[in-house]
Amino acid sequence: MQPPFLQKLVDALVDSRVRFVVIGGVALNLQGHARMTEDFDVCYARDRDNVEALARALAPLKPRLRGAPPELPFTFDARTIRSGLNFTLTTDAGAIDLLGEVTGLGGYAEADALADEFELFGHKVLVLNLEGLERTKKAAGRPKDLVDLGSILALRKRRG
Repeated sequence: MQPPFLQKLVDALVDSRVRFVVIGGVALNLQGHARMTEDFDVCYARDRDNVEALARALAPLKPRLRGAPPELPFTFDARTIRSGLNFTLTTDAGAIDLLGEVTGLGGYAEADALADEFELFGHKVLVLNLEGLERTKKAAGRPKDLVDLGSILALRKRRG
């Protein structure tokens, strides 16, 4: 079961034709591991057209920097995305992490090469496969990532 906020974010990205790969906890869930997650992690393509589509997709959801003071000036637009790389955001729909580059993996091209297609809320989306998830979890090395590595190993064994 996916978190309730997720559908609005997926709908917004897909409807705007944003090229992205689902990574992190949601990808792990889709690959077969039940894991709670409070945000939606995606690796996005950084070309001009996609960055503009990403800005258009999320603008109605009023993205703000997660954890930053509310008075901190922040404008989420294509220029901001091009000037940055990875963004941890809160939106009116829920939390989303936008990654132009993923530790242990690289950018969108590398994520796309290690992605499977899944249906999510009636949309076909790319989801990082177990090999890609294993690489990112090893590279991040946080306690929760080390727990996830055990689950990935179990899923790989189950699949043969």
